[in-house]
Amino acid sequence: MKRREFSLAAASALAASTLTVPAVYAQGQKFVAGTDYLALDRRALVKAPAGKVEVVDFFWYSCPHCFAFEPALDNWVKRLPPYVSLRRVPVAFNSSFVPQQHLYYTLKAMGKIDELHVKVFDAIHVQHQPLDREAGITAWAQKQGLDMAQFAQQYNSFSVATEVREATQLMNAYKVSGVPALGVAGRFYTDGELARSMDRALQVTDYLIGESRKSA
Repeated sequence: MKRREFSLAAASALAASTLTVPAVYAQGQKFVAGTDYLALDRRALVKAPAGKVEVVDFFWYSCPHCFAFEPALDNWVKRLPPYVSLRRVPVAFNSSFVPQQHLYYTLKAMGKIDELHVKVFDAIHVQHQPLDREAGITAWAQKQGLDMAQFAQQYNSFSVATEVREATQLMNAYKVSGVPALGVAGRFYTDGELARSMDRALQVTDYLIGESRKSA
């Protein structure tokens, strides 16, 4: 979903065209800077330890593109070599996105991301639950059997607010223009528009991981 496109009906139609393109194997292909991906003018901050290549998954829970992309991303992550580190970053193109940023980092702080990340997507896109505001988010969290005192404490904590602020800073550093999108090693950026599908964007990302390793 592009930064200024927030009509979910229009986005759903576009998602069908960008996420169902058959896979094209990356071997032997040439991916071109400025066409298939962008090289950042200034390096973005990375949190991966030395010796690892950080890949950033930029997403928004209410984005149908991101929901459609999640299974492909999950399969790709399962095949990652040990020298690649995945970092998920929820974006905020405007203030209405912020509650879901808080939701993600609250679940992360509670050690519940692996269990509930996909369930958030399902709640929004399959069950059509309103998780765009704190009240709806709190009601959903309670249904998951979470410790609500701990949830409220984390949701409103300084540490989660700091993570939210850093997420927005990283989004701006990568110049994210829409989601889903992928950042590599603080140096490269690609998305479904540049790569022409998110399936191909993963292949571009594989290529950029290799390029990052060469120059590490």
